[in-house]
Amino acid sequence: MTKYSLLFILAIAFISCNDGTPKDYVKFSGKITNSHGNEVSIRGEDYTKKIKMNDDGTFSDTLLLKSEGAFFTFSDGNEQTQLYLKNGDNIKLTLDTKEFDETVIFKGKGAESNNYLAQKMLLQEELFTDDLFDLDEKVFDEKTTSIKNKFLDFLAKSKGIDSILAVKEKEEIGALDKMLKGQYERINERKMKFAAFKGKKSPAFTDYENDKGGTTSLKDLKGKFVYIDVWATWCGPCKAEIPHLKTLEKEFHGKNIEFVSISVDKENKHEAWKKMIVDKEMGGIQLFAGKDNSFSKEFEINSIPRFILIDPNGNVIDADASRPSDSITKEMLTNLLNN
Repeated sequence: MTKYSLLFILAIAFISCNDGTPKDYVKFSGKITNSHGNEVSIRGEDYTKKIKMNDDGTFSDTLLLKSEGAFFTFSDGNEQTQLYLKNGDNIKLTLDTKEFDETVIFKGKGAESNNYLAQKMLLQEELFTDDLFDLDEKVFDEKTTSIKNKFLDFLAKSKGIDSILAVKEKEEIGALDKMLKGQYERINERKMKFAAFKGKKSPAFTDYENDKGGTTSLKDLKGKFVYIDVWATWCGPCKAEIPHLKTLEKEFHGKNIEFVSISVDKENKHEAWKKMIVDKEMGGIQLFAGKDNSFSKEFEINSIPRFILIDPNGNVIDADASRPSDSITKEMLTNLLNN
């Protein structure tokens, strides 16, 4: 066989293996430094995939997707980032959980779209500040217009992203200022609604079951600030706040404040309530409202979690206080306790 014949045969073989046939899967691999566990997960609409990690933090798998170009959530423990996956992609991810968002980097086919989403998340953290919804309406409108334009500019400068993703992003960003304005109006309507409680005597709870035995009433806590968490075992956002609440409890341990969690679970969830307190090592004062929903009714609690702050005299400081996960909560409590 001549040299040229051999090259011809190899060329035919190469063409056969790379015939341009669309792939109906995504190759996804990566390496995580300081991982939170031994597996990562990818979730989308009607799709869930868990991938085992090796001891060195590497992982690799093939994802069989049902649709062309869709959003997914990649998670390691409680931390996550957004993905845009399309059949035929071959993506490699690296990150360090000590600086999760800041270190997310994608390489390979489809990387441009995912790097765009990762950088967009950092831009969101920069632009969506804690005080955004506290601004005067005119200043808020000017600010959100500026934010919208910055996102549009960022999208325009992002090269190589999937065309379908680009269209979706342009539509979403185009409606951003209206979406934020609607949220602004809802938040301020809520503020006005609960502002009427401020400075007035707090509605009381009486003889709620204490998980440590006996009962506890609001009057038992007079002389201390009281930060109340109204929650339930079935409430996902409530459970997400538990680690942050535990952190607050530790930081303010020994101070003139009590952290009270009131479960509004139904009676048939009583044992689930007790079990969750143990499983999640929940601190503070854990109470079960049971059939008595008068406290919730008087505070107009129709969604949870809800946080309430009461002063040592039993008067309401804030009937809709910030969540434990909100950075301003620690600052606010520190200022109260130091005055």
